[in-house]
Amino acid sequence: MGGRTVRMSLHAVIRRRLSSAFQLEVAVQCPPGITILFGPSGSGKSTILRCVAGLTRADAGRISLSDVVLFDSDRGIDLPPQQRHVGMVFQQLALFPHLTVAGNIAYGLHRLPADERRQRVESIAASFHIADILERRPGQISGGERQRTALARTLVTEPRALLLDEPLTALDHRIQSLIIEDLRRWNEARRIPVLYVTHAHREVYALGERVVVMDQGQIVAMGTPHAVLDHPAASILAELAGFENLLAGRVVSNRPDAGTMQVQLDHAAVSLEVPLTDAAAGGRVTVAIRAGDILVAARPAVGISARNVLEGRIETLERQGPAVVARIAAGAHFVVHLTPASAEDLRLAPGSQVWLIIKTYSCRIAAG
Repeated sequence: MGGRTVRMSLHAVIRRRLSSAFQLEVAVQCPPGITILFGPSGSGKSTILRCVAGLTRADAGRISLSDVVLFDSDRGIDLPPQQRHVGMVFQQLALFPHLTVAGNIAYGLHRLPADERRQRVESIAASFHIADILERRPGQISGGERQRTALARTLVTEPRALLLDEPLTALDHRIQSLIIEDLRRWNEARRIPVLYVTHAHREVYALGERVVVMDQGQIVAMGTPHAVLDHPAASILAELAGFENLLAGRVVSNRPDAGTMQVQLDHAAVSLEVPLTDAAAGGRVTVAIRAGDILVAARPAVGISARNVLEGRIETLERQGPAVVARIAAGAHFVVHLTPASAEDLRLAPGSQVWLIIKTYSCRIAAG
């Protein structure tokens, strides 16, 4: 790869009708670095990638990579995929089973001299920690190694932009984290635009410099992962960002001097003190709280700074992977995540009386 630094930006304005009831209409600017396309299945994320790659034709719009126009409906420009110099990795890797890892990586380099092909293959293999399996075939390596091979096969051609369509979905978290770190390191040296599709908020935080949130063919938010997902402006964003507790309610009072306001939850006998926003008294909001931000006590909590202490009873208690998930009725219904050790130490069980402790600033406020 020669340590070459490339700085390009991708600009896409895409309009495409996918059905009588669904139309994709987006405008997105992707500078060098990793931009995450995030949203539920069917929101149009993969269609954007396919339009940029030239695998799907937009009905109208313009797509450019720095000063190179890939598609322009007004000017009649529509470069074929092989002329766009855009790399794409799908969830289905489509490695050639009869070729070795080295053969798969070198597949797109057939026009180069043999020495240069070998040098590129060895360099990218080292970058993705697969130099020791170059002579094996896809059926002889692990899922993580196959994913690294697919990435290396795409990146060895030195694309001007990279498109990744949920490439890590089938891998466990540990392997995902290792590949994410390799991909991040690779792109820090090249700085090309990378569009990365996912519906997993964990990958958004791990990889994304920017996130574009989509829903029903439209962009509903964009910015840094922290700005967009930690402080969701709408309930759809809170849901996508992994807030397990979404509680609708109405603002009953504002205290500007204290920086707080009180929200009466719908169909519930409790209210919550939450951070002050510009919502007026009487306005509808959604209070979003992560399950891991709620503390559980086995006896009444006194002398603490948290403003929301709710008495409740455990309805269900279930082990899910490394966490224990409790569903608790405390005036409203809450989902709480605990460690197995905490649940055991507190001797929690269905029917146990507990007290929930929720700090004011653990509550995020989204438009109702």
